[in-house]
Amino acid sequence: MLTSGVNISLTGAGCRYAVMVASKSLFRRITAALGALDVADEPMSRLDAARRLREAAEELEAAQVEAARKAGATWSEIGSCYGLTKQGAQQRFRAARNQAKTGTAGPEPG
Repeated sequence: MLTSGVNISLTGAGCRYAVMVASKSLFRRITAALGALDVADEPMSRLDAARRLREAAEELEAAQVEAARKAGATWSEIGSCYGLTKQGAQQRFRAARNQAKTGTAGPEPG
């Protein structure tokens, strides 16, 4: 189950529902990208499928971090899951969450 790393029982009913809906939507996107990757016969098609897979996985990860925080997980606990310090986890996931909220991507290299 996609929410196995989050103690869903600690979150409110509305939050639980939002996490489950988001997870199902992202799961569908991940499944579709994996399927596209599997059948792609051109390098650019495989690259596009891999990009879509990475984007969906990053969104899923960010949603689970946010759910963990709402459930009471500390930044230190989240950091330890990734081998990061509290500050490292904050920097990694706050930047991603802020970027997702504004809908902007980082600069595209040359």
